[in-house]
Amino acid sequence: MMRSVQRMTTRLILLAGLLGMTTPAECGLSAGAAAVDVTPPTLPAIQNGLFLEQNQENVLDRLKARCFVLKNDRAAIAIVVVDSCMIPRDVCERAKLLAHKKTGIPSHRILIASTHTHSAPSVMNFCLGTRSDPNYERFLPPKLAEGIAQAYANLEPARVGYTVIDAPEHTHCRRWLRQPDKPGVDPFGDKTVRAIMHPGYQNPEFTGPAGPADTGLSLLSIQSADGKRPIGLLANYSMHYFGARGGFSSDYYGKFCDLLEQKIGSQGEKPFVTAMSQGTSGDLQWMNYGAPRRTDYSIDQYSRELADIAWKAYQQIEYASEEPKVMMAESWLLIKRRLPNQARQAWADKLNHERGERRPKSKPEVYAEQAQWIKEHPQEQIVLQVIRIGDLGITAIPNEVYGITGLKLKAQSPFKQTFNMGLANGAAGYIPPPEQHYLGGYTTWPARTAGLEVQAEPQIVDKLLQLMEALSGEKRKPLTTDFYNDEQRTAIEKARAEDNNRVNRGE
Repeated sequence: MMRSVQRMTTRLILLAGLLGMTTPAECGLSAGAAAVDVTPPTLPAIQNGLFLEQNQENVLDRLKARCFVLKNDRAAIAIVVVDSCMIPRDVCERAKLLAHKKTGIPSHRILIASTHTHSAPSVMNFCLGTRSDPNYERFLPPKLAEGIAQAYANLEPARVGYTVIDAPEHTHCRRWLRQPDKPGVDPFGDKTVRAIMHPGYQNPEFTGPAGPADTGLSLLSIQSADGKRPIGLLANYSMHYFGARGGFSSDYYGKFCDLLEQKIGSQGEKPFVTAMSQGTSGDLQWMNYGAPRRTDYSIDQYSRELADIAWKAYQQIEYASEEPKVMMAESWLLIKRRLPNQARQAWADKLNHERGERRPKSKPEVYAEQAQWIKEHPQEQIVLQVIRIGDLGITAIPNEVYGITGLKLKAQSPFKQTFNMGLANGAAGYIPPPEQHYLGGYTTWPARTAGLEVQAEPQIVDKLLQLMEALSGEKRKPLTTDFYNDEQRTAIEKARAEDNNRVNRGE
């Protein structure tokens, strides 16, 4: 559903005035949390997160939507983290409208983000070779609205605190540079692949990571105003997913949340809710391909280790004795997609004609179908949000974002602390920085999951920084480093030169 022109412009939502000398109990800040079960009620269901469409009929653990509401006497905002691979903008909008009817919270004051578990039911059509599951797509929006309404009903006077701790051993760049003389072949038959995901452990055909990792584990803690009862904990970490096999699962995100809830404990009748949100991990995952493979490493061990790090940081959080400013801004951008050229479209038409009505069974067939989808959807309307809570800034981006983009946003943010929530308010695909397009690979191949124009990332970064400037009243910090090492810069420049030569030759 298209919004009015007024809705398409940037909004600033002020929830608290200037810092005062009142205690949290005396100020207007209230908070509530709730978690609702969003496990598919009808099985089998279509699973998301794979190249090819697959039905799944097993449930390994329950999927949840974890909801937080912050409110004072001026307005309220809601943050929802859903155990889903990705939720497109139209499905998010349906949930927001339903939540608005239940609570009065305007749609543009609601943030809905996916964890990015690859073991969830699909609510997104043409996510590579996978369609949306129609039953689950109807089921999910009312459940998200229900969770927001429950969090709203649980409001009570509150205080907040936040921190960040470095966790460098649990996320690494999964996209590695190939040996310069050994480019790989893409699904279209061209030798453009100079970097790929998952190269294998200590593979001599690859030289090193293609970019840096954002290793910060961020925590936002919400407590009762007197500090005696925990209300909620919103964590954020840039790690793609671990990978649960054999059924629907919340992946490590759910295990992490369960462990923190056990460690912190719930007091009273109202629930204590922990959520782990997806950071900027488009090119990051837990595997360290520069070291030997850990054959005995499990999702449970990974979750315990990261939860222990978070627990250590949680115990050191300091809470504001004064009411924090709480504000929210939203802006929409219209971004073009990279349309197939004549030769690519002819290639796609041939494969699509031969396939007929059956679903794709190979990567070339997937990308042929994607080429047709992109031709029919040449641009994408994306929603960008920033929330301010005291000196903390939270960005919401409807994309799979590279680690270097997250680092740039944090380095330039005018806030004391910043974290970035990916796949929020939509699912508009990977946004490689322009220079990473020269290296090729899966996260650059045109598809609904990676089809935005080459300059999409700088546009998104600039708009988010504008929103942060508006909320903070301060200018962005200057960017003093490009975050690449010498090997990465050299590989990018070599790839850029080769691409330019090929264009000049008319290839």
